[in-house]
Amino acid sequence: MKITFLKNLLMLGAFLCLGLVQGQEISGTVSDATGPLPGASVVVKGTTNGTQTDFDGNYSLSGVEEGAVLAFSYIGYKGQDITVAGQSTIDVVLEEDAQALEEVVIVGYGSQQKKEITTAVTSVSSEDFNQGTVNDPTQLLQGKVAGLTIVNKGGDPNTNGTVRLRGISTIGGNQEPLVVIDGVLGGSLNNVDPNDIENITVLKDGSAAAIYGTRGSAGVILVTTKSGKVGQPMQLTYNGQFATSSIANQIDIMNAQEFLAAGGNDLGSDTDWIDEVTQTGYSHVHNIAAVGGTNDVSYRVSGNFRKLDGILYNTGFKQLNARTNVTARLFDDKLKVDFNSALTRRDSKFGFNEALRYAITYNPTAPVFGKDAPFPFASSQYGGFFETLGLFDSFNPASIARQSDNDGTTNTINYSMNFNYRLTDHLAANVNFATQNIKKNRSQYFPTTALYLGNAVSPTTRGLANFLTEETRFDLFEGFATYNNTVGDNISFTVTGGYSFQETDFNNVFFQLGDFPPGINFDFRNNIESSQDLTEAGRIVANSDRRDGDRIVAFFGRLNATFDDAIYLNASLRREGSSRFGEENQWGLFPAVAVGADLNKYIGLDNVNLLKARIGYGVTGAIPPEVGLFATTYALNPGTSGQDGSSTGQGNRAPNPDLKWEEKGELNFGIEFATDRLSATLDLYTRNIDDFISLVNVDAALYGGISQRYENAGQLKTNGLEFTVNYDAVKKENFNYNTGLIFSTYKTTLEKNPQGDQVIANLGAPGQNNTSVILVREGEEVGQIWGPVFTGEVDANGTPQLVDVNGDGEVITDQGKALDDDVDFAVLGKGLPDFEIGWTNQVTFGNWDVNAFFRGAFGHSLVNTFRAFYEPIIGSQSSYNFMNTEFARSDIKTAQFSSYYVEKADFLRLDNLSIGYNWNVDSDHIKDIRLSLSGQNLFTITGYSGTDPEPVLQDFGDNNSANGEIVITDGAIDTGTANPLAPGIDRRNSYFTQRTFTLGLNINF
Repeated sequence: MKITFLKNLLMLGAFLCLGLVQGQEISGTVSDATGPLPGASVVVKGTTNGTQTDFDGNYSLSGVEEGAVLAFSYIGYKGQDITVAGQSTIDVVLEEDAQALEEVVIVGYGSQQKKEITTAVTSVSSEDFNQGTVNDPTQLLQGKVAGLTIVNKGGDPNTNGTVRLRGISTIGGNQEPLVVIDGVLGGSLNNVDPNDIENITVLKDGSAAAIYGTRGSAGVILVTTKSGKVGQPMQLTYNGQFATSSIANQIDIMNAQEFLAAGGNDLGSDTDWIDEVTQTGYSHVHNIAAVGGTNDVSYRVSGNFRKLDGILYNTGFKQLNARTNVTARLFDDKLKVDFNSALTRRDSKFGFNEALRYAITYNPTAPVFGKDAPFPFASSQYGGFFETLGLFDSFNPASIARQSDNDGTTNTINYSMNFNYRLTDHLAANVNFATQNIKKNRSQYFPTTALYLGNAVSPTTRGLANFLTEETRFDLFEGFATYNNTVGDNISFTVTGGYSFQETDFNNVFFQLGDFPPGINFDFRNNIESSQDLTEAGRIVANSDRRDGDRIVAFFGRLNATFDDAIYLNASLRREGSSRFGEENQWGLFPAVAVGADLNKYIGLDNVNLLKARIGYGVTGAIPPEVGLFATTYALNPGTSGQDGSSTGQGNRAPNPDLKWEEKGELNFGIEFATDRLSATLDLYTRNIDDFISLVNVDAALYGGISQRYENAGQLKTNGLEFTVNYDAVKKENFNYNTGLIFSTYKTTLEKNPQGDQVIANLGAPGQNNTSVILVREGEEVGQIWGPVFTGEVDANGTPQLVDVNGDGEVITDQGKALDDDVDFAVLGKGLPDFEIGWTNQVTFGNWDVNAFFRGAFGHSLVNTFRAFYEPIIGSQSSYNFMNTEFARSDIKTAQFSSYYVEKADFLRLDNLSIGYNWNVDSDHIKDIRLSLSGQNLFTITGYSGTDPEPVLQDFGDNNSANGEIVITDGAIDTGTANPLAPGIDRRNSYFTQRTFTLGLNINF
């Protein structure tokens, strides 16, 4: 598959030499085991007389002396030297060189040989992807790239993983790396089926990502999809998977007998509420692809269907994806046209994660259905379910999971056309058009019998329906030219220059209404005219938003040069403008430079293939998180009735026309080492983020009574280290064992904060809604967990005793004094790990292969909010269940947050184990078959008592929008903005972790 890619690449950039020496004419063909090699190089050694093969692998070379030696070469193949010796026809068959295949890497707006790369870049091929049921393509890379953290805490099938490259890249803006799919910026990974991906390359440091400017500030992920093959009859492939998922770990709670022994209220039943809301998830995936090509056109067409059930009842999705890649070559191979298109439809059932939360806290002696209540109960009013009426924050979890609906449909379509025309042997022009359109429809329905958000106890306002439609359109036009040449015998260079135009248009419409007719089992989303809210003023919630013309315009240039085939230079400059700034600050300039040298060429160490040192510095920028944050806002008053006049007043945010770009400057030093069996890479980096954009408190007297506005104020500094090593421990004809380890660590310090020192991340209700647990302090590390320290002693009233931290004889632990000098608080842990590792083990023997992948994170802690809220056995809460972890103490009867509820969360996990067998059938209809069995999340070694010890990289608070629920605050959609300064809080709405077993079948026809 890589060979085909390299063929196409070399056709675009092959060097053509014109013969200067008169002599005989030599002709022939160059091919490999499967067919002709277009673009192969044929050169008379010691001269500049050479040529390249045409599309059919043919070449013709004149002016060749009789005793000359012809050098035949092609990237990815072992070269051959053949003496002419009077021959007029010389045909050559080149052999693949597996090591050389790894030497070409896709980078921004082009490609380079791996040895020439001067920046921190990691490329992962499909053979090295994580196996098993993978629904989010980022999971293919989990643990595979040093410095890249991918966390999908709990494994909710409808939630994308949180992706961070080298930690925090900004405070208020986008934290996710830019995704580039087949050269198209800003593509949606959800529109690419994992089976269609050939390679993923990660640009990690600033000098690598600077060519992408703003959008590369958080790093860049380049995705190359599988493509067609030239001159090959159509070949069909089938990939299928069947998987089962079950709960891997759940929170320990009391059963009915333990609950009663602890003084709980007896409602006469014995119910396992976790079992009532969870299920075994069954999934199946099918991928069919047709690949082939003629001499002028190659193609790959694929169709994918996947159905996945989550372990929470009523969660999962169905997805259909179709992708087409077509490449045509015209005008004697001078023009290459690529057409890519993809269509994805996903129908999701989001369910309600709150069902899991209430399954932990609901009375285990309560019955599921009202008919089993120990007293007369109006079951029909609640859809047949039992409810503990009159209690605060108490809802039947089975009713939440089964009665209400939370559904969504996403349609994504994108297409692109790329035209590459080789004007001369050294100059090529490239033009790329692309469009992506994403349309989402969401609806939630709570019937009149639902107590949770359905208001079943109300005589007048039962039932609720929410509707949300969002549409995002992204258009891209890019044009660039590439010129490559040599100077003398020792210098080669490539110059790239171009223009980029990007525009995003967004709009949404939301409305909410309810009060449907009771006593009818009907989905009133399909009959909203029955809502009584239509006759009551002010009860309908409606809003819309539109943001058009969100544009980025850029001019960019880059120089790559190689000196003496051992010293490498990469320099780039991008000037970029964004419509998110005012007229005076729309443009930013982002330079980068990096140099590297293969030291072994001059040192000459035996058995060493590469010893390269490199250093690079690059500047990238970040734009505000939304359009118009620099401008004046207005508060609109529509009036209270049709008789009132509407009015316009002052908004709640002051304008800032001086708002400007954030800047991230990053210095990276790296060393690469390689022998035939051992390779290793070490990267050290430091980066500073200046003038980050955030909403800050200002003096209202200076801004017309308004106390907030967006400003450039603040600085972050990150220092990090990444190390990767790979070793072929055993390399024999029928048995191979390869092992690899990645290690990454970083520390981020808040050098300057416009808000000053703060304590953030409120735990919330009930009872702890004034308890904030994350310290934000200038000059200190990000993510410190802050609070009182538990002595281990409990007084006669069941109140935990706290440490006099400063030794002044007085214990002060009031939350309102959390930043005072005399407060008895301490750093209880930190939310970000000290380091992360990934350990890969690959064994092949005969037709068998085994892959075991371990992943771990160490040094981080988590605030276990389930324990903090529900572990203390409080007499007044005898109608709620209690935690039953190894830390639970029956003598603690007061919910006081302290170090007791902060746990070390170090873990080592067998993330993936796969075993496969390959049959070489080679029949008339089937070429080969592969059967595999894989397990994911098989076991975890940890001391953490919660469901999942994975780091929590950001905090949404108790906002359920992070878990698929539409949340309305003050009549508007609350998207639940994540706070990267508050990692380390394991919230109560987390999805349970799951263990998955997958049976896979691959057939090549």
